[in-house]
Amino acid sequence: MQYSRYATNPILPGFYPDPSICRVEDDYYLVTSSFAFFPGVPIFHSRDLRHWEQIGHVLTRSSQLPLNCRRISGGIYAPTLRYHDGVFYMITTNVDGIGDFVCTATDPRGPWSEMHVIENAPGIDPSLFFDEDGICYMCGNEWGKGEPWIWAAEFDTKTFSLKGERKRLWQGALRNAWAPEAPHLYFRDGYYYLMIAEGGTEFFHAVTIARSKSIFGPYEGFRGNPILTHRHLGKGYPISNTGHADLVENRDGSWHMVLLASRPYGGYHLNMGRETFMVPVVWEDGWPVVNPGVGHVDWLCPVPDLEDWIPPQQDEDAFTSPVWNHLGCPQGLDPVTIGENTLRIRCIAPPLVPEGEESEIVKAHALGFLGRRQQHMSFEARVKVSVPPEEGVSCGLVVLQNDFASLRIELTRRESGVEARAVQVWKDGRNGPLEEAVLGLSAAMETEELVIRASGQSFALMLGDWTVATAEGGFMGSESCGGFVGAYIGLFASGNGEDRECEAVFTDFHYTGIR
Repeated sequence: MQYSRYATNPILPGFYPDPSICRVEDDYYLVTSSFAFFPGVPIFHSRDLRHWEQIGHVLTRSSQLPLNCRRISGGIYAPTLRYHDGVFYMITTNVDGIGDFVCTATDPRGPWSEMHVIENAPGIDPSLFFDEDGICYMCGNEWGKGEPWIWAAEFDTKTFSLKGERKRLWQGALRNAWAPEAPHLYFRDGYYYLMIAEGGTEFFHAVTIARSKSIFGPYEGFRGNPILTHRHLGKGYPISNTGHADLVENRDGSWHMVLLASRPYGGYHLNMGRETFMVPVVWEDGWPVVNPGVGHVDWLCPVPDLEDWIPPQQDEDAFTSPVWNHLGCPQGLDPVTIGENTLRIRCIAPPLVPEGEESEIVKAHALGFLGRRQQHMSFEARVKVSVPPEEGVSCGLVVLQNDFASLRIELTRRESGVEARAVQVWKDGRNGPLEEAVLGLSAAMETEELVIRASGQSFALMLGDWTVATAEGGFMGSESCGGFVGAYIGLFASGNGEDRECEAVFTDFHYTGIR
């Protein structure tokens, strides 16, 4: 199909992995994974596939999302979004002890229901499929006796439980395929199609597909598998890790695929983690062809000639914007008080990266942190900070990749006055000890403007226009330090081992993407 309009990839820049999409008449809705960040499962809306508006989150209450703030790559894995008979269904996995569950809503903006936990559903990456007769099926993955399988079972949408036994469907396109996961079922022209990811969610990631005349198989793998991968393009290609995809049919009969991929920069470093991309799909001889004539993900994605839709303007610098997240789920006393231009963070016991024994605050609350995703290779983030009067408290601005990798510029109250420190946190190898190094020190005032400026992997940690220290940021790539998330730019406060009643006050935050 020839199109005259294009979407720019990534359609959701920054840490938005594992996308799932559905269309309801002229409206498209898309969700992604959120791991240990709260609220969970961001949800987006579009009417033209080119412009996307975040309309909220699916998981907005502590009862829906118990989280451990100390394991950033835990929490919510791989949601699937589906719509049937007036109801939206979001199914996902909370790997921190909850397992698979479903939430429902009649309006994707919410409110969404409490979670309905699904018993006897092993694995991760669950998905729902509504057949033409209205019967619903759930599929997932398992590693029984060391052998990976994609399974399916009939699913009761009234009791939110499996009906009958789970049936094994497929083990993937490759013999002994690594990590067959992210299963999605579709029905087209008399065939059930089972599309999955395999190869692991890093460099060898791929999308493969099989089909069957029966929902429970047997499934025939496509001889042209994988239908999408970038592993053959090498690590010098500017888009990598393509996989974990979902298909959507447009009103004109054309098809598109959303998927995750990464943008390495400054070497093979993936600071922004896995982002959401999109490609066109056509069907030939009963099988999908991804980005025909090209065969890989490109920076521009042709889309149908839909009427231009411009979403409402959002001020993402406002702390009330849906782009902001806690780390961990606030339960009980929330350490963060949010206003449009003013943020107050209580100086609770845990430091930004807690070590040693968990305090009750760590167990029961989010950390004293609020952040938004890094979305550009080069950027500037700045905020004004007022330091509390109590000696020993700290507050500041951080680029946080995960538990083991961050850069921060912080203000600490000392007996002699306020001290500014530029700090790097890293692990020497994934299994080495957690290290913290002070890169630079400077005297500061009671209120300062803190700035982090990145030009590619070169970071400057600043007090206003004064550079306290510089650092190279490649160590914050997700594959360099481990984990499944992408970098957040956050504001934090800490009592450094003590729970204090005082608050750090942040105002006038600005994030500017440069490229």
